[in-house]
Amino acid sequence: MDESQRCFELLRAGDYDGIRRLLDQTPTAAEFKDASGVSLLMHALYRGQRDLAEIIAGKKQELDIFEASALGSLDRLEKCLSDASAIDSFSKDGFTALHFACYFGQPASARLLIESGAKIDIVANNPTQVMPLHSAASSRNLEAARSLVEHGAPVNARQQAGWAPIHAAAQNGDTDMIKLLLAHAADADIANDDGKTPAMIAREKGHSGIAAALETAKSKSWSQGT
Repeated sequence: MDESQRCFELLRAGDYDGIRRLLDQTPTAAEFKDASGVSLLMHALYRGQRDLAEIIAGKKQELDIFEASALGSLDRLEKCLSDASAIDSFSKDGFTALHFACYFGQPASARLLIESGAKIDIVANNPTQVMPLHSAASSRNLEAARSLVEHGAPVNARQQAGWAPIHAAAQNGDTDMIKLLLAHAADADIANDDGKTPAMIAREKGHSGIAAALETAKSKSWSQGT
């Protein structure tokens, strides 16, 4: 087994200390990618290991636009943006830098990308079919979601299985996100492919107060902060 294979085996096993030791012994391991081309750094973030991702980033000579955006490394992101073709390019697993900024809780990265001309309604090039607003709603990234809707992101766009951003917000019990979406004309009664409305999903997850509000005209008052 070569070092790259060993590194990803350690990752799959959840042996993050083992990866740190490998990185200390072989700093070039920070450049490893899996068979599909997804970097070790991104795999660390996917597993919620931000500290490990930061260690990896510190050993890499360069970050690509996806890594810089996901980490919120604005100086390195700005450098990536010097290549205009990168801004709406897709990662090996089908997302853009804006998707990653929204999903990994990096509102400053999202703002920079939007201000630099990133497409706010771009659809992931994979089965999820998410737009950046779906990513922001699912990860409770309220600031990024606000930047998106203020720049005209479609609030009722559907991803895989017919989910709109408000479905994710309802599932999370995220009142602030729901208020934001409703204030920008989200449909409180929109049904996914299973016929479930946001209220139904909220109730399934135990968010009975949110469900009740969505089921009544009171939902319209949320955008006014009442």
